[in-house]
Amino acid sequence: MGDSLILVGRVAGAFGVRGEVRITSFTAEASALLDYRDLKREDGAPALTLTSGRPAKGGLVVRAAEVETREQAEALRGLKLFVPREALPAPDEDEFYITDLIGLAVVDPEGAPLGTIKNVHDFGAGDLLEVQPPQGASWYLPFTREAVPEVKLADGVLVGVKPAEAEEAED
Repeated sequence: MGDSLILVGRVAGAFGVRGEVRITSFTAEASALLDYRDLKREDGAPALTLTSGRPAKGGLVVRAAEVETREQAEALRGLKLFVPREALPAPDEDEFYITDLIGLAVVDPEGAPLGTIKNVHDFGAGDLLEVQPPQGASWYLPFTREAVPEVKLADGVLVGVKPAEAEEAED
């Protein structure tokens, strides 16, 4: 079941003294979390049931059925919040969810295989695709137009332009 859950936010701590919870949202629109309402833990167990909320800097301030006090809210700090993949709206024709890239084959512009997308990371400077080649250590491909000129989701393929430093490391 863990594969079908998508990370949508993280509890940032308590807000005020009445048990409100601050949530950092990872959705395009922070208020989308209120639409999902039933947020899960990473293992699929219930986490928070949002009853109301309002936008705040970097996310939302919410009331949750499970939280009545500031101490309870503070104890949840750092909790990652997920929704089932099926709860997300279908992406537009030329859009996709980052999670849909995991497992895609990576080929160079000539079609030669480079590996498979193992994971997607964001260390603060934009998304990086972790590519696992058939042999050897994985390497990172920046998720930019230059490095990834084409994503063919229906074909299960992503065209990648390998960074120069990764090529030099192989020599």
